[in-house]
Formats: sequence, structure tokens, C-alpha cells
Amino acid sequence: MHRPPHGSSVPPPAAGGAPARDTSHRIGRQMMKAHRSLNTLVAATVLALGGLSASVPAQAGDCTGHIVGVRPISQYNHAAGNGFLAVRSGPGSGYQQIGEFYLGDEIAVWDRRGNWYAAMCMSGRCNNPLWAQPSAQGWVYGKYVSVGGVCP
Repeated sequence: MHRPPHGSSVPPPAAGGAPARDTSHRIGRQMMKAHRSLNTLVAATVLALGGLSASVPAQAGDCTGHIVGVRPISQYNHAAGNGFLAVRSGPGSGYQQIGEFYLGDEIAVWDRRGNWYAAMCMSGRCNNPLWAQPSAQGWVYGKYVSVGGVCP
């Protein structure tokens, strides 16, 4: 009976005494070829999408911003409209106020209509507001938002 030395990678003989075919190298080459094909496909997809990026609208979470230009929380006065940025139910000052953002709050922006951004609270005082429910989500006037990233 044929026995390969200890630790040898030589396959044992097949039935009838003929050595078995070592298919591990062939499978390894096939896997490497498939991996290269997948990498090529991914690269082509990225290039194709990159070429279309100008016509594809930004997606939620791609754009973040911070509240700027409002008075500090120390000057908060809800009745006078000081110390906060009103979050509204629609893109305009005629819509109902549903929440508040404060100076320095971080927000996610996913839509824009003129000078108004659709936004939601990510971090900051807006998670523990002085008025309304935490983590407001609605429309804010763009003059008081500094945005970055892929924005609408």
C-alpha cells in the first residue's frame, strides 16, 4: 500500500492504484479567475455610476449639516423666536412649527425645495429640545444651515 510521507500534499491513490488527480490547484485557479471577474464587474459598475452621478439625485444620509447663524441657547425665547431654528411641516414659513434645532446641532438633509431643506436631527440639543418632541424631522430655512457632502 502506497503511503505519502507525513505532511505531504500528494493525494492518495484512487481505486485501482492510479494516483488521484489533484484538483485543488485547478479549483484555486478557477476561484482566482472568478475573483478577478468580480473585481472587473465592480470597477465597471462604479465607473458607470460615476458617469451618471450628475443625473442621480442625492440620497438620504449623503448630506449632513450644522445649524449656524441662530442665537445661542442662552438667549432662547420661544415666543420671540430667538435661540432656535424652527422645524416646519412643509417648505415655507406658513407651515406649522413641529420642532426646533439649535446652534451647532448636526442634521441629515435629504431634500431641497428652493431655500428650504428637509432635515432631521442627528446629534446635539435637538435630541433634548426645549420645545416639542426630540429628534425633530421636517423643513428648515437654508440660510441657517451649513451643509456638506452629496447634497440635494
